[in-house]
Amino acid sequence: MKTKRPFWKKKRIWILILSIGFIFYAYWFLQLRLSPKEFKQQLKGAPYNYGNSVKSGDYKTPDGRNVHYTEIGNDSLPLVVLLHGSPASSFIWMGFLKDSLLLRNAKLLVVDRLGYGYSGLGKPETSIQKQAEAIMPLLHEKIKQHSELILVGSSYGATVAARLAMDCPDCIDGLLLQAGSTKPGAETIYSISYPATHWSLRWMIPAALTMANLEKLSHKAELEKMRPLWQNIKVPVTILHGADDKLIWPENASFTKEQLVNAPWVELNFVPKRGHNLTWKSKELVCQKIVALLGIAKARKLLKN
Repeated sequence: MKTKRPFWKKKRIWILILSIGFIFYAYWFLQLRLSPKEFKQQLKGAPYNYGNSVKSGDYKTPDGRNVHYTEIGNDSLPLVVLLHGSPASSFIWMGFLKDSLLLRNAKLLVVDRLGYGYSGLGKPETSIQKQAEAIMPLLHEKIKQHSELILVGSSYGATVAARLAMDCPDCIDGLLLQAGSTKPGAETIYSISYPATHWSLRWMIPAALTMANLEKLSHKAELEKMRPLWQNIKVPVTILHGADDKLIWPENASFTKEQLVNAPWVELNFVPKRGHNLTWKSKELVCQKIVALLGIAKARKLLKN
């Protein structure tokens, strides 16, 4: 006669428990953010002892949305503001915040865009204009404290950065657009993106991924609204794009250059054998281009004065 095994010894029970545990872990991990305490801990080893003076802050937009940011570096240097893509948060810039070349030349500030990180994770904002407006008060405050302010955006963060330069031309002295989505309809949209917005599936998807999906599906219409505003950008612009980018197609970079009719200086760089992930795979190049753009912005201010 077979003895019945206790339920806790059954293989299927442990498979179920481990599967549920993995789902919860994945859900937590895919929120794609670090708490302010974890963020500061990660920066402890930053060059020039700057890791000991990392500052985090929050402020409210006029419509009550929270915006979270973190800054590191020397207050007497120019400021570089870095805007992340999607799905992500300001933590994707961690390697940049520890980079000795950047910290030698600038103070660095990263922002959690609306709907990500600690700026209302899971509360969507698909309007590019409103995403830009949420960051504008921070730029207004910081431009008073620094000799130059350069705005750097990656992927959808580049789209928001461009909109900021359009709507607040006096807020910045230079603009770097990395793998930016700028041309309406020139990007890959996966077939799963549409059903994933339905309430029956949406609850199962981590918040950061939901935000990214909602943004992507609104891109074309939102980018059309930006078409007549490109002429407002009147600062030096560097454009970086992976030549093999299959997500945000390289034609976005060519489109951007064509639209920048009033920018005093435009540099377009297609990075060979690189896809969408320049932040990780071409970090040194991005850092070098940021520093070069700082030099151009400084020279222009000296000529004006």
